[in-house]
Amino acid sequence: MQIYLPIAEASIDIFLLLLLGGGVGFLSGLFGVGGGFLMTPLLIFIGIPPAVAVGSGAAQNIASSISGVVAHMRKGNVDFRMGGVLLAGGIVGSTLGVQIFAVLRSLGQVEFFISIAYVVVLGIVGGLMLIETVNTLRKRWQNKRSGAAPVRRKLHEHIWLHGLPLKMRFPHSKLYISALAPFGIGAIVGMLSALLGVGGGFIMVPAMIYLLGMPTVVVIGTSLFQIVFVSANVTYLQAWQVQTVDIALAVLLLIGGVVGAQFGARFGAKLRGESLRGLLALIVLSVAIKLFVDLVIPPEDVYSIVVRTAETPAP
Repeated sequence: MQIYLPIAEASIDIFLLLLLGGGVGFLSGLFGVGGGFLMTPLLIFIGIPPAVAVGSGAAQNIASSISGVVAHMRKGNVDFRMGGVLLAGGIVGSTLGVQIFAVLRSLGQVEFFISIAYVVVLGIVGGLMLIETVNTLRKRWQNKRSGAAPVRRKLHEHIWLHGLPLKMRFPHSKLYISALAPFGIGAIVGMLSALLGVGGGFIMVPAMIYLLGMPTVVVIGTSLFQIVFVSANVTYLQAWQVQTVDIALAVLLLIGGVVGAQFGARFGAKLRGESLRGLLALIVLSVAIKLFVDLVIPPEDVYSIVVRTAETPAP
């Protein structure tokens, strides 16, 4: 059953989109991370223009993050003061990111940039996750073999970030640090959200834990709080300035994602944390390799024909 996506200007099987949304939602529920960093590349693989995949992915992030942050708010696991500083940085970064996105699109380089950026980001994140998983399993095997008790390491150490000026107190997170640190993290994640259509939780959550030193129990809820508003800002600016948000596409992906996340959460409870991280690392690296292969292998059709309209930007 085909559905025409007006912004993407493509006819895609509706069941394929629901299946894609369900698959990414399943992975999100399984691993406890947002699926934006997988959704955008997968949309590109099935023929959605990269610019539309980024804009529509940001729209889908809003609804999926709202459900998560409401659940954490009920448990009191959201640091609103920290979330406000992260959000301020996220608004600045996402607004700047949309401007850069618009310039790249006007130059006809947005597709190349998105592919390169995903290869780099997913390659680094997947590689680090895989290394951490291997090291954790190796240490566990060595401790089990020698009979030694596992050594608990510190959650975080004081680094140069903690010496920056403009310090603020964050009572809920029990921190007294410079506001410049969370502002900078929020700005970087906001820019990634605008350029790549991701929520940014896969970068923000480790940064909040290991760089800022926030308690893990409040990290996810606070991260989702920021993602909701940054994704809304990205969606609005993408729709207004570059017209790359396809609501029909976003809604179908969201429906599939909500259903898939429920099954993923139930299945994930049966697996060990190291196994989950290792499996996610392999999936992320597989997507990065596929994008890299598509970049280096010459296409079958060297030239393509594009019908120019008044709304079509000049190459």
